[in-house]
Amino acid sequence: MASLRSIVVDAQHRARRWDAIVIGNGVASLVAAVRLGMRELRVLVVEEQAAADLPVCLHEPPLFIGTGEGGLLEIVLRELRVPLIDRRRFANRPLAYQVVGPQLRLDVGEHGLSASELVAWGLAKPEEAEALIDALDLAAQAEREQLLGSPLVRAPGLRGLARTASSSPAVQRPLPPEVAAVSPELGRVMAAQVRALGNHGQGGPSSEACARLLGGALHGGVALDRGMDGLVPMLRRRVEALYGEFRSVTGRFEVVSADGIPGLALEESGDLWLGRALVVGCPPALLAEAMAAPALARALGGRGAKLRRRLAMRWKLPRAALPEGMAERLVLLTQPDAADPQDGVATLTTSAAEERSTHVDLVARVVLAEGESESTTRARVEQFLHQLVPFAAELLEPQDDPLPLWDGDDWLEDHAAGRAWPAEATFRVSSRPPVYRLDRPAVAGLGLEGDLLLGWRAGDAIAAELA
Repeated sequence: MASLRSIVVDAQHRARRWDAIVIGNGVASLVAAVRLGMRELRVLVVEEQAAADLPVCLHEPPLFIGTGEGGLLEIVLRELRVPLIDRRRFANRPLAYQVVGPQLRLDVGEHGLSASELVAWGLAKPEEAEALIDALDLAAQAEREQLLGSPLVRAPGLRGLARTASSSPAVQRPLPPEVAAVSPELGRVMAAQVRALGNHGQGGPSSEACARLLGGALHGGVALDRGMDGLVPMLRRRVEALYGEFRSVTGRFEVVSADGIPGLALEESGDLWLGRALVVGCPPALLAEAMAAPALARALGGRGAKLRRRLAMRWKLPRAALPEGMAERLVLLTQPDAADPQDGVATLTTSAAEERSTHVDLVARVVLAEGESESTTRARVEQFLHQLVPFAAELLEPQDDPLPLWDGDDWLEDHAAGRAWPAEATFRVSSRPPVYRLDRPAVAGLGLEGDLLLGWRAGDAIAAELA
C-alpha cells in the first residue's frame, strides 16, 4: 500500500489539532462525526466549498423509507440523541413514493396500499399481490434484524463492538420465491425501485439488500414538516452541538502525515490540520484527482473501481402548478422500454425552501448511463418532466448549480465481488498513521439505511480504537 507524504511540522506551518478529521460531508461522514463527538472526541469535518454552497434540497437523500415500525432512520436518529422535537418533524406517511411512467402512476407504501395498487394497475392478481407483499415484508424484517445485530464493519483487532451470531451470515438469503414469479412488467417496476433506492453505480445489490430495499417501503415513507431544512442540516447541527467544527476548502490541499499524525496541508494559507485519526468519507480516487496525486488513492484505500455520477438537476416551479395527487417523492421511468431496467431510472423530489414559498424545487437525480453525456441526460429528464406537468411545462425554470468535484453522496462506486452486504465493510486503511475509510460501496445496496448504519458502526469502532 502506498503511504502518505511525510512532512515535518515547523514554524512555516500554522498547525491545529483535533482528535479526528473527517473528509466529506455526506450522510455517513456526518453520522460518524456525531458518534465520535458523543465519545467526547474533538472532530473536524472538512468539506468542499462547492458542496457547502449547494441548496439544502441537493444535499438530501433522494428517497426515505418509513420512520415507524420496520424503518431504521428513527432508530439511528435516536442513537445519535437527536432531540425529540427534531425527530418528530419526520412524520411517517402511508405513501413512501410513486413509480411514474408514461402509462403508470403506482403508489408504493404501507402493506394494504401497495397490494391494492398492484391489483389496480394490473400488475398482479389479488392473491398474488398479497402473497408477494407478505413475503417481501417478512424478508425485509429479517434483514433489519441482521443489520441491527451486525457490526457491519471489520478490521484486524477490532475492539469495542460485540459480535453476534447474526453478524456474518454464512448462507446467502435469496429473495422470496414470490419475487421470481412476478410478471416481466412488474419485474421491471421492481428493478427500477431497487435502482432508485440504492447507491450502487452499475452492478446490482445482493439479494439480501434487494429484500431490504423493496420491503422497507412497506412501512410507509417520511414527510418532513413544511419549512424543515432536512436530514443533513439536522446531522450538521448535532455535530456542532457536540462541539464539532466544519471547515470548507477551495484551493489546493494535500493529505499528509506530519510526524506520524495524519492531516491536511493547505497550500495557499500554510495551515496544517492534524488529527489523531483521519476518516475518509468520499471516494479516494476523486480526492486524489482533485489534488493531482494519483498514488493517494491507494494510500487512502481506493481500489481503482469505476465511479458513476448520480447527476443532480434542479428546477423551480410554482407550487400551484404541481399536478394534483403527485407525491413528494417519485421514481421516474424515463426509458420504460430500455434493454436494462436500470437504465433511465430517475428520482424526483419536491420541496419548498420556506413554508410559505409560492415556488417549489424539483430535484431530479439519475445515474449517468455508460457513454451518455450530462447534457443528453438532462434533456431526457427534462422532456419527461414536461410530460409530467404538461400544462405548466413552460413554467419550469432550470437552475444552474455547480456540482462538487469530490464531496457529497452522488458519486457512486460499485463494491468488489463478495464485498457487499451481508459481508462486513473494511474500515481501517492503515494503523500508522491511523487512516480509516467509510466503505460506502460495501453498503451501497442498502441505500440511505446503509449510509446511516455505516457511519454509526464505523464511528463507534474508530472511537473505540482511539480510546
